[in-house]
Amino acid sequence: MKSHSSTLLAEVRTFRQNHPDVRYVDLISLDIPGRFYGKRYPVEMLEKVAAGSPLKLPQNAVLLGAQGGLFKIGDYCFHDGDPDANRRLVPGTLKPVSWEAQPLGQMLITSDGTEAPIEFEPREVLAKVLERLHGKGIHPVVAFELEFYLFDRKLADGLPQFARDPLSDDPDDQPTLHIERLSRFAPVLDDMVQTAQAQGIDITVITAELGPGQFEINFGHLDDGLRAADWAALFCRSTRGVALKHGYRASFMAKPYLQHPGSGMHVHVSLYDAAGNNLLAAHQQQPLRHAVAGCLELLPHCMPIFSPNHNAFRRLGGTVNAATKACWGYEDRDACVRIPESDPRNLRIEHRLASADANPYLVLAAILVGLKHGLEAAREPIAPLNEDRDSGHDFPLEMLEAVRAMQAQPALRKGLGAEFVDVYCENKRQDHLAFQQEINAREYRWYL
Repeated sequence: MKSHSSTLLAEVRTFRQNHPDVRYVDLISLDIPGRFYGKRYPVEMLEKVAAGSPLKLPQNAVLLGAQGGLFKIGDYCFHDGDPDANRRLVPGTLKPVSWEAQPLGQMLITSDGTEAPIEFEPREVLAKVLERLHGKGIHPVVAFELEFYLFDRKLADGLPQFARDPLSDDPDDQPTLHIERLSRFAPVLDDMVQTAQAQGIDITVITAELGPGQFEINFGHLDDGLRAADWAALFCRSTRGVALKHGYRASFMAKPYLQHPGSGMHVHVSLYDAAGNNLLAAHQQQPLRHAVAGCLELLPHCMPIFSPNHNAFRRLGGTVNAATKACWGYEDRDACVRIPESDPRNLRIEHRLASADANPYLVLAAILVGLKHGLEAAREPIAPLNEDRDSGHDFPLEMLEAVRAMQAQPALRKGLGAEFVDVYCENKRQDHLAFQQEINAREYRWYL
């Protein structure tokens, strides 16, 4: 413990030496809907925390709804006295914030690794899943890919406007899947990449996607699943900030336009043993097929995680490369689970169903539980799309149905934790019902 504290203390002191103008540091953590909460600490107080002073935040901050409110979930929130819970600093995450008006720092905090971790904290859920996998001698290597849209900074009557192309105000004039669009938006994209790299994030490939003002960013592969999810979460935060600085609004909303493709979170996962052998490639790829079968079996029960809100369900089906069933295939982007072409050393799955605004810790946790379930059950999967274009299991396309399916799945309750599943499902149920408590203009047009 002493060496751990000394490492953190050295990190804080080095940061202060390198950034003497920074007076405050945002201590942040991801809640259930995938938004950051936390506190802004004077940097001198952060040094005391690094040296071992307690760091406490309300436990129920993890349970915030999409708009920040609290719901009654079991005995939490309104019958538990709103207790504090210990958090700890995540080593290696203290970085400068360059997109705010004043010099700031930020650092991740978490309850995992404390004496009493919060069972429903997303990072803790993933930490437990990884711990069990490591106990079985399974070591995942993970890479995220995130799609997002750039919009004009100002909304028009509450509606997003296409990002203003420096060469044209006509959204139809933006070249899709074309390197030229990367050049047109180079100043903001370059700043996004440099800012992410300053956060310690390994950015690899940038792609102009099909939607006007839509882009995709790929991250490097990591043998630390927690850090891979950290990267995805931190990238969303910094990208929104950089976009505002350049006069744009960056959004990871799943389906901002009905007529254009939605934005997804693609996750590449390979599994290795302690000696570095790719477990999925053994025995003529039989473990790969078993892992795929497990993923597909649990996928319909994970939909509240992969599609975490009303809008995210709009993304499924009807547009390019968005699956309508739990399916798989080799080099097939219409599949939920795609097997990219690779050599045996790099054989992996690409899970493509989650929306870009899903919680990266929970998405990865659900995928890993599915893979582990498949390896243990050792069943063959359904036919790949390469053999049968109609192959696939149905999955829920509406939140309340999805919540019921998730809450009743024994393997998921065991893999993610029964307490987490119950809390998460009630959070999603209450959020969905709160969203419905407004009559929109279309209802008056149709029914008045």
